[in-house]
Amino acid sequence: MKIERKTFGILRDGREVSRFLLDNGRGMQVEVINYGAIIRSIRVPDRKRNSADIVLGFSNLEGYLGDHPYFGTMVGRFCNRIGKASFELEGKIHRLSANEGKNQLHGGFEGFDRKLWEAEVRPDEKSPVLLLRYESPDGEEGYPGNLAAEVEYSVNESNELRIECRAITDKPTHVNLTNHSYFNLNGC
Repeated sequence: MKIERKTFGILRDGREVSRFLLDNGRGMQVEVINYGAIIRSIRVPDRKRNSADIVLGFSNLEGYLGDHPYFGTMVGRFCNRIGKASFELEGKIHRLSANEGKNQLHGGFEGFDRKLWEAEVRPDEKSPVLLLRYESPDGEEGYPGNLAAEVEYSVNESNELRIECRAITDKPTHVNLTNHSYFNLNGC
């Protein structure tokens, strides 16, 4: 089992976006990019050992930079809609950016799906782990508290993908992270 890192593209501000290929050596390959912590591709073998990509994604970075339906992204700070782009917490009303009419959808205009995450490949006894981190500052998109988000991706010998999310904050806040992959099960 291995994880390979290659350049996927360059953001408009000059920062490099990396592509990580997680390969279990048994026919499963998962591609993740650190822009948006996006799962770009999952290739798995079928019962005849034919491999097919079973998630929707773009072939280049430009597809992810424009308007898109969150293909494979890590959605946050909050997955789903927050009505009227506000919430009350501990007696205080927090006003959020409204990116879907009067509501906030999936973390706002610049949610976690639009951030360049720090990447680290960690060795593990069973299989290496891709760890992605993003530090969301207090007030970003209207949310209280500094928030450190992490997501780990790994594959195993049984052709399973593991996604583990964590978030730590220094103030009470709302957080609801999710992966937003679209699965194409006709690919199997």
